[in-house]
Amino acid sequence: MAEQVAGLLLAAGAGRRFGGPKALAALNGEPLVQRALRIMEEAGCTPIRVVIGAAADEVRALLPNPDMAVVAEDWATGMGASLRTGLAELNRLDGPIATLVHLVDLPWVGPEILTRVATNATADTVARAAYEGTPGHPVLLGRTWWPEIAKTAEGDRGARDWLATRKDLTLIECADLGNGRDVDHRADLPDQVSPTNPA
Repeated sequence: MAEQVAGLLLAAGAGRRFGGPKALAALNGEPLVQRALRIMEEAGCTPIRVVIGAAADEVRALLPNPDMAVVAEDWATGMGASLRTGLAELNRLDGPIATLVHLVDLPWVGPEILTRVATNATADTVARAAYEGTPGHPVLLGRTWWPEIAKTAEGDRGARDWLATRKDLTLIECADLGNGRDVDHRADLPDQVSPTNPA
């Protein structure tokens, strides 16, 4: 990444359908929060902030640096709270021109996908990964838009409503690099990573 692109990892959810916080679940022995963080680091995101909420102490203990963690006090109201908290934290920093917003329950989204989405990032960029034309994550948000997004992020919709209004949203096809599939249930986590998605 030529410009400084921050990483914002949303990992605050309680995982009600999953049966516990997904951040603490493991794939091949690696907790999903550590896996997502590693992938963001490999993609060159800097700095990285991890928004935590449910099981905050346990999730924080899995981070290499506890200062990366930002607690969304109102995390139980939905992803919008996590996004608002994370953007407010990043907005205090001087360096990043944009941020890649990533979710902890996407273990098959590898660093190549993040790098592709972040290519040509500017402060005005609005872009997101797509998988065979279907919008997915990560989402790249230029710094210009952070305050506006934070004002509109509500409930479990996060930035979805705001993104739906953007005629300048660029979809970046990534199906050749991974499937973008999320983890909703424990059965979604296989014993090992598929060879076609070796993130």
